[in-house]
This record gives sequence, structure tokens and C-alpha cells, in this order.
Amino acid sequence: MKVKQIIETLNARLLVGEEFLDPDIETACGSDMMSDVLAASKAKDLLLTGLVNLQVVRTAAVVDAKCIVFVRGKVPDEDMLAIARRKDMVVLSTDLRMYNACGRLWEAGLKGGVIGDSD
Repeated sequence: MKVKQIIETLNARLLVGEEFLDPDIETACGSDMMSDVLAASKAKDLLLTGLVNLQVVRTAAVVDAKCIVFVRGKVPDEDMLAIARRKDMVVLSTDLRMYNACGRLWEAGLKGGVIGDSD
């Protein structure tokens, strides 16, 4: 799935990374607990979260996420966006709740990256 498709699927706003809309996103992880994101053994191209602090961008960088989606209309501050720009990440915001955002992405064909499970 391309980032462009994610934007459409989630009716999301693009905050950072307009030059990176074509990379393939193959797996996603949704969590407000960054320790869970780090503990997951599979790759995560996309991170969905409602947590808005610098740790989110740092965690996304550690797991090599290409894109962060902030749910529930959350918008990160300029410091977070600046770090995401330096890390060549796409940052989106959607008004959807986490459950609905994950469900829409699943229905559109994006697979999860959960601990110890293939889907």
C-alpha cells in the first residue's frame, strides 16, 4: 500500500513528508505504548498512535517506520515534526480513533506486525 492510499483510506492530513508518498507500506502497528512497539518482533512500516511526544518519533526511527499516523485528531508540535523531517518520515493526522483507523487499513489490505503472530 502506498502512503497516498493510506491518506485516502484514513481521510488523513499530511503534516510532513510530501516527498515520500510513493514508498510501499507493508506492515503496521497501532499502540500508545512505545515499549510495545519496540517489543514487537516484526518490521513496522507504519505506526499508528494517539500519543503525542518526542518518544513517538524516536521509537518510529528505531523500528525503521516510514510513516506515523496520529489518531483522534492529534497533531504533533513543531519539534516533533522537525525530527520526523530529518528522519525522512511521513507524518499524518486522522480524526479516526485507533480501532477504526486500524480496521480501515486492514480492510484495505495492510497487514499487522504483532508479536508472535503472522497477521
